[in-house]
Amino acid sequence: MIIVYSLGGSILADLDPDRIKQYAEALIELSNDHKIYIVVGGGRIAREYIQKARTLGASEIFCDNIGIIATRINAMILAAALGKAAPEDIAQNYSDAVESHYKIVVMGGISPGQTTDAVSAMLAERAHAERLVIVTSVDGIYTADPEIVSSAKKLNNITTKELVHLAMKTDMKAGSRSPIDPLAAKIIERSSIPTAVVNGKKIENLKKGALGGHDGTEIKKE
Repeated sequence: MIIVYSLGGSILADLDPDRIKQYAEALIELSNDHKIYIVVGGGRIAREYIQKARTLGASEIFCDNIGIIATRINAMILAAALGKAAPEDIAQNYSDAVESHYKIVVMGGISPGQTTDAVSAMLAERAHAERLVIVTSVDGIYTADPEIVSSAKKLNNITTKELVHLAMKTDMKAGSRSPIDPLAAKIIERSSIPTAVVNGKKIENLKKGALGGHDGTEIKKE
């Protein structure tokens, strides 16, 4: 099976090296039977630097580029933990990723205006992946941001059409914290790739999100 992971940068940023190594070991174990692609997000580090740049008057595209650099730094940290299981130089574009002979390929962001979830969805489409797993700091997709709206309800299942409708409410500014942005949602809809959104704080969700048994949100075509 070909599996693409969108690994939220906040997951890596909040972990110590020993914990990151445990994530790497889980991914290496999965790679024994599957081809693994991992797109790493910018997380807290990206948001902090984006906010500083925005306060100083930087444009949104400038802030996007800061975010891309942050994602690539996080991707390099994961690549270091993966050791010989993944190339030391992270992939810079989709072609580099899909043409790699390694069982695990790591990359960060690519273009301004695209979140790493969108990059993951497009990579999944390009690589003919059979599964896309979005690994976040929350336990699934909610009707609204649960950190802001206390009445927000978690959705265990959602169709790709419903996902697009929900994602259209997302703010597209650099550093957005939405689980899935509109572009990622549209790519998931058109590609019909089975997708799961899971809580990355639980290492076992790397496997469960890909192979089944997770307690997050499952996204399927109607």
